[in-house]
Amino acid sequence: MAARGNGRHGRDAEGNRAGHVLALVATAAVALVLAVSIAFAAGARHREHFRTQATTSARTSSPTTPAPSPEPATGDAAQRDDDGAGDAKGDDDAAQRRGDATARAKRIVDAMSLDERAAQLVMAPLAAGTDPSALASLIGDDHVGSVILMGNWASGVDGVRAAIDALRGYATDGTPLLVATDQEGGLVQHLQGPGFETMPSALEQGRLTVDALREDSRRWGAQLHAAGVDVDLAPSVDTVTIDRAANAPIGALDRDFGLDADGDARHAVAFIDGMRDAGVATAVKHYPGLGSVTGNTDFTADGIVDTTTDADGPEVAAFTEAIGEGRPAMVMMSLASYAQLDPGVPAAFSRPIVTELLRERTGYDGVVISDSLSASAVGGVEPTQLGVRLVEAGGDVACINDPAYTTPILAGLRARAAADDAFADRVTASATRVVAMKIAIGLIR
Repeated sequence: MAARGNGRHGRDAEGNRAGHVLALVATAAVALVLAVSIAFAAGARHREHFRTQATTSARTSSPTTPAPSPEPATGDAAQRDDDGAGDAKGDDDAAQRRGDATARAKRIVDAMSLDERAAQLVMAPLAAGTDPSALASLIGDDHVGSVILMGNWASGVDGVRAAIDALRGYATDGTPLLVATDQEGGLVQHLQGPGFETMPSALEQGRLTVDALREDSRRWGAQLHAAGVDVDLAPSVDTVTIDRAANAPIGALDRDFGLDADGDARHAVAFIDGMRDAGVATAVKHYPGLGSVTGNTDFTADGIVDTTTDADGPEVAAFTEAIGEGRPAMVMMSLASYAQLDPGVPAAFSRPIVTELLRERTGYDGVVISDSLSASAVGGVEPTQLGVRLVEAGGDVACINDPAYTTPILAGLRARAAADDAFADRVTASATRVVAMKIAIGLIR
């Protein structure tokens, strides 16, 4: 059903009370002038800070100020002003919390075996209709750190919650399991049934004001939170640059907001903020954009070469804005290849894209997750090497939709880490980012 419009109502200004003495009026006026001056100066400082933090220079290869990692999803620390940005003190506090989370994560990861660290980098699938016990050994014995709920779950909030509670019960090593799903709206809404609204497509969401979208997203997020979901692998920040019907993965399915790059970014931030308000983290996707290809990477290896997207273009800038201002928990990498960025290499396996563009130039220091590594786009890669190539590029979490790929991907990560000290160090760094994220979103308390 269509999203409800949600108006915002400010308080009516109160009139001055008659009978105040002139001295009090004068004092109040002076105080008001001082307050406005201070607020203006503080706002200017914040706006300058945000511009430095959230945008990438269009004409320099120098790294920008690092984009902040996700903040806790609940509590006073997660509250932000209506425009989605905190003040300077809030930024300092957030930096301190990130530092604390990273330090704590390092201690937790140091206590893990190398095999356990590698398992934190795997997101195994649980399809609708599959008993959660199918993942008991992977979670309990192999210590897989994340699960994605796939398919058409019709059991409603209570049914999903029961499945997630069972999954969490298999994690006996003290590191909680992270549970994610794809709940974009429209044709991509895996969780349905009693308690879950039928979400409008992203294209319809793009017709809402950002305030209305944030309110709707908060409501959808509350439903996910009640079901026990930690991360919504949404929104899509892809900007469609070709005929919509020809753009099979995004435009043809109405998975984008249907706006220009700046409008797509602003609506993505509203979606992220609403989810965060409800205690649910997010992942923007599919970096650096799937809006200029014809093939759907899930089903084909044809038509998935983007010949136009470049580092300084608006499509990448939309992600930079959504990452810098929205602070999603993760960034999901596309499986298309980009002729202007790293020809012939899927973005998830590209060090120039993951490390040099996203991490170093954009300044993103959080968790990088792949699009499904069981997709047809990377079907020519030996399954044991899929996770390896992701981590070599600078990525962290191997997202998997086909359960047959889970064990080979985990085995490949473990074998390479055992044989290569430098790769083992990368696994440790990635596991630390994953655990720090779990701390930041409140999963590890």
